[in-house]
Amino acid sequence: MPTENNIKIHTLLSPVSFLYGLGVRFRNQLFDWGAFPKESYPIPVICIGNLAVGGTGKTPHTEYIIRLLKGNHRIAVLSRGYKRKTSGFILADKQSTSSDIGDEPYQMKRKFPDILVAVDANRRRGIRNLLALSEEQRPEVILLDDAYQHRYVSPSLSIVLTDYHRLFYNDKLLPAGLLREPASGIRRADMVIVTKCEEDMKPIEYRIIEENMKLLAHQSIHFTHIAYGEIEPVFASQAKPLMRQEIRKEDELLVLSGIASPGSFIKEAKKLSDKVTPLVFPDHHDFGKADIKRIKSTFDQMKPSGKRILTTEKDAARLLDNPHIPEEWKTCMYYLPITIEFCLEKSFDDEIKKHITTFHRNNILR
Repeated sequence: MPTENNIKIHTLLSPVSFLYGLGVRFRNQLFDWGAFPKESYPIPVICIGNLAVGGTGKTPHTEYIIRLLKGNHRIAVLSRGYKRKTSGFILADKQSTSSDIGDEPYQMKRKFPDILVAVDANRRRGIRNLLALSEEQRPEVILLDDAYQHRYVSPSLSIVLTDYHRLFYNDKLLPAGLLREPASGIRRADMVIVTKCEEDMKPIEYRIIEENMKLLAHQSIHFTHIAYGEIEPVFASQAKPLMRQEIRKEDELLVLSGIASPGSFIKEAKKLSDKVTPLVFPDHHDFGKADIKRIKSTFDQMKPSGKRILTTEKDAARLLDNPHIPEEWKTCMYYLPITIEFCLEKSFDDEIKKHITTFHRNNILR
């Protein structure tokens, strides 16, 4: 089980973290005192966020909730649209690209074309614009992606994710650790999900984590692990379908990732082939000419027979409209879709559905 001792902490930066923590605590206190305004809304607004920077799996968990609800409710996802080349409020459509709305919103719009996907750094303005849509379009539930620290919005339900390999209570504030706010910020959450769990975890490990979190009586805790789907071509019209069993152990894979935590993806790739060459870039990396040249140099050195490029689903969203991709790569570039599975019971589903039902009932009675 991960402990503070095996999590990298930059202790020399602790004085800076102390000052940073003072600022964050004061800001949160101003919201708690009502000095800064918070806005509530007439429909359920579910926030999926975290206390730390980096990848805890917000996108696959948001997609899980989309799948859970989209059959019975009109869903909208509102994101900041990190690293997009636009500004302001944008409602995604079929012509939107990852440059327009960001890689994660673009990924969700491609997978769920019937839901609303919007981006706006100003979450209040974004919600108002969604609620101003026509009655036929207006969402019945809004999912806020990565907005736990955006306290000008008062969500009806807050879900906080924490990585099993770097649990928030073992971490430290930026820049010594990766926490955006003190661990005490977990008290604002309604639900906590421990993500990226090992599939062979023992019951006592679940209990130890729950005890260490010291959650309040109304807060629920859940555990999920990553699950990978079947291999998909990045350029579907130009590459042949590829089954896992078609990849031989001696086939060479250039494993390309620009995500916050690529470890599990690389581990999954090594299940497919004994000859894996990882090329790791920063999270949300925008692959430019120099990057493509570097990738090409590595790929060209591989044996021609059976070599392929395998990337993440999020990177595929950026690479799809990248003008620097060589034409010959489009027949051999694939990605691994990612989903999540709950480790124990599925009470999470019931809690989400109950929240929406209760919210609507209480809203009618007001």
